[in-house]
Amino acid sequence: MTVILSDLLIAALNEIKDSKTLAGLDDIRVRYLGKKGKITTQLKLLGSMDPNEKPIFGQEINATKKRVEDELQLKKTELKKSTIAKNIETSSIDVTLPGREYLSGSIHPITATLMEIENIFLSAGFNIEDGPEIENEYYNFSALNIPENHPARAMHDTFYVGSDLLLRTHTSPVQIRSMEKEGVPIKVIAPGKVYRRDSDLTHIPMFHQVEGLVIDQGINFSHLKGILHEFINCFFEKELELRFRPSYFPFTEPSAEVDILSEDGKWLEILGCGMVHPKVLENLDLDSEIYTGYAFGMGVERLVMLKYDIKDIRLFYENDLNFISQFN
Repeated sequence: MTVILSDLLIAALNEIKDSKTLAGLDDIRVRYLGKKGKITTQLKLLGSMDPNEKPIFGQEINATKKRVEDELQLKKTELKKSTIAKNIETSSIDVTLPGREYLSGSIHPITATLMEIENIFLSAGFNIEDGPEIENEYYNFSALNIPENHPARAMHDTFYVGSDLLLRTHTSPVQIRSMEKEGVPIKVIAPGKVYRRDSDLTHIPMFHQVEGLVIDQGINFSHLKGILHEFINCFFEKELELRFRPSYFPFTEPSAEVDILSEDGKWLEILGCGMVHPKVLENLDLDSEIYTGYAFGMGVERLVMLKYDIKDIRLFYENDLNFISQFN
């Protein structure tokens, strides 16, 4: 038995010594120490051996196995070092070259502006509310005093996804849901995506709005003008002249559009606003003789374009890193 183990050990050590690659070395390991390996199969002889010979043979075969394992590990380390040294010699690495530059990401200007607007209104005591982007006609139109024959309900203005379901055309439904959930008094803004079937060069079918709502006792138009003056001056970081022009919205009465005076002397429209229409309050079972409120809505893309003098709205959605990285 000892002669067989000795022969196996010598043969294994010679093959290990002569191996040139890691793959070849692994083949040697399998050939001698695998499940059907030459040394492993010797263990099967233990079952048929004389009980007096088993301990001696067991010790010898374990010693043989251990010696082969140690030599395999030493040779593996040697081959790895040799491979690394060869790669260093043959590769042309210029250690003087500058390292790769990994650019950090930046917040998209729309997202950054939404965060800025939210922070301004949070500091003024407003809460932030969110709601579903797929709405039904009641919350998107009826509850806001928009009649069934209003053009906004037409297929050419609104994305319908079912007989009574549509992609919300403004974030005003969030205000209705907030009043149903929390009651009054209420002081909230509703930022988010809205969808309209606009396909001309100056509009996009999906954009962002921030709408605000305040309802309480004793609220009047001067409160609305005051909060909008504060917001606009804070957002643009300078004192701006505002103009409130009479307008019409189904859900507010009286209504107004707000313009700011640009540096070149032109009036630029930035948002719409007004006092909450009594019918909207009545739809929510609120007494319009006791409660009054104001609402306003603004397009976020328009505010960003005015603040940073961006001329083309498409730049926000073309994923041009050169453009986006300017807002780091």
